[in-house]
Amino acid sequence: MPDELIVAIALILVLEGGLYALFPDGMRKMALHIERVPASSLRSAGLLAATVGVGIIWLVKN
Repeated sequence: MPDELIVAIALILVLEGGLYALFPDGMRKMALHIERVPASSLRSAGLLAATVGVGIIWLVKN
């Protein structure tokens, strides 16, 4: 279990680092745009992403 958690965190770092390395200007623009998005929309998007992620993990593990 701890090994899987470390691998999951490492994959997040790889994906985010890759996006910043490949698209630095786009990531900067996105970060500026996020400031204008209402907190409720960010919360909904985060919950949706987490739900989809849990669903994918469940499908892969079963």
